[in-house]
Amino acid sequence: MAGSRRADRRGGGETSPLRLVAIAVILLGLVLVSLRLLPGSPFESAAAAKWGDAGPGTSDRPTGPGTNRSAREPSSPSPSPSPLEPLPFVAKDLNLDIEGWYSWSVLDRRTGEIIGSKNMGETSTTASMIKAWVVADYLRRAADNGQTPSSAKLADATLIIRDSDNTRAQQFYNQVGGAASIKRLISMCKLTDSKVAPDRGWSETALSPRDAARMGNCIATGIAAGPKWTKWLLNEMKLVRGAGDFGIRKAFPAAEQKQIAIKNGWIDRTELQEMHINCMAIGDTWTMGVMVRYPINMGYDYGMKNCEKITEALLRPGI
Repeated sequence: MAGSRRADRRGGGETSPLRLVAIAVILLGLVLVSLRLLPGSPFESAAAAKWGDAGPGTSDRPTGPGTNRSAREPSSPSPSPSPLEPLPFVAKDLNLDIEGWYSWSVLDRRTGEIIGSKNMGETSTTASMIKAWVVADYLRRAADNGQTPSSAKLADATLIIRDSDNTRAQQFYNQVGGAASIKRLISMCKLTDSKVAPDRGWSETALSPRDAARMGNCIATGIAAGPKWTKWLLNEMKLVRGAGDFGIRKAFPAAEQKQIAIKNGWIDRTELQEMHINCMAIGDTWTMGVMVRYPINMGYDYGMKNCEKITEALLRPGI
């Protein structure tokens, strides 16, 4: 029995060949795994993430070709726009020694802001001032229909603007549809105070100084005459001559007057025993309307001078 127990202990204490092989395989496997995980090893796994280097798809930073440092840095604030040059006019209440009714308005062409007298929305009859719109309407409609006015027609338009020819103005007014043209004026130029004349003619169209300034801006921006004819029309308005050359631009230095486009109106309303004098002017950055009414026995010159007087009173010092 004792001999048998000794034999069993010897058998249990010996390592079999199979067990040695198994242990060797396990150790070899552990070594290979260690080598695959060791940075720099030739057995390193391509899928293993390197220390400090995120693997594909794990970074939250853009890596496309357009990525740069400036794109990630906050942009510097845009510089503030330079303040606009002041208009040549100062908004203020006027208390002038003028007989009758007067009103004025100025529109800033850069911002659309309108300033004026407290009664700038009150209307008076336009007389020849409306002719600038009639010619603009004619030219724009001709271009829209693919037509070019003849040389004779353009010569007529010149006489209407520069010399305020009434006969030719009536012909143009008829061609653009009469009162329908005034309705287009109100709609296209976004007038708020004006109305078609009771007799549906052009001379008695009711316009306010505020709407006169808007009409001037409508001409200046090309809405009235269209892109083809606006420059031509503004040039004709700068060349107004004779009896119609008075009012707003006369308040400016002579060198500046040549760059200001105008169209004025003047008429004696015998049925009302009133003179109606109206001035519209277009500058580089502004448009202006001035209107006066007074007793008929005071004559034309009184109102024409008062258009200029009102403008002078509003000019910024140094103009």
